[in-house]
Amino acid sequence: MNAPVAASGPGGPAARLGFVPGQVVQEFGYDDDVDAGLREAIMDTVGGDLEYDDFTGVADAVILWWRDGDGDLADALVDGLTNLADGASIVLLTPKRGRAGEVDAAEIEEAALTSGLHPTGTLAVADDWAATRLVPPKSARR
Repeated sequence: MNAPVAASGPGGPAARLGFVPGQVVQEFGYDDDVDAGLREAIMDTVGGDLEYDDFTGVADAVILWWRDGDGDLADALVDGLTNLADGASIVLLTPKRGRAGEVDAAEIEEAALTSGLHPTGTLAVADDWAATRLVPPKSARR
């Protein structure tokens, strides 16, 4: 059985990913295989539920669960940018190396660049999932 993920605190996965209280977080790619503990840690940290992919307000952050075979990653990242506030980031969650659905790092890099984003690093955030934080270039204007 997997150990529960710490819900909040300076060392918790949500805080390490940059989530803070009061943020509006939009979620894409939800399916049965997502890490429930990580989702709850994010919700506990921001103090609210995650918004669905059809949310039309402004999001302070986006989480995107992505697996090999889900389609075109660059297109999904562009969709994630639609409601994203200026200076906000996308957290791309992909299965860890060796897990079903793992996504090649080169594919992530290429999709990020194609969509105008820059990867800032990858963290192991759950037993089966890794997170890559993607940010727009500081000089980008929309």
